[in-house]
Amino acid sequence: MQKYPYNKDKQQAFQAAQQGYENAQGLYETIVSDSASYGHQLKHLKDEVNEAYQQIENALEVASEHQRAQLQRFQQDLQSMVAEVNQED
Repeated sequence: MQKYPYNKDKQQAFQAAQQGYENAQGLYETIVSDSASYGHQLKHLKDEVNEAYQQIENALEVASEHQRAQLQRFQQDLQSMVAEVNQED
């Protein structure tokens, strides 16, 4: 099995984490708490957040210093989303 060059691997991991974060953020912004499908939307959001966390953790293993700072901001934003959604429950 051939490994990607280190920098390409690092960039791909970062991009996957960024995409996961953006997916979760977009879903979070579209949730309407009084909607009939709120429960379904909330479950979908939790799945996206969990996936984003996993992608961020993977990316942190190979991240550059600059990427690491951005990934940690993504994690903080995700934690804020989760805290806000949990308050609404």
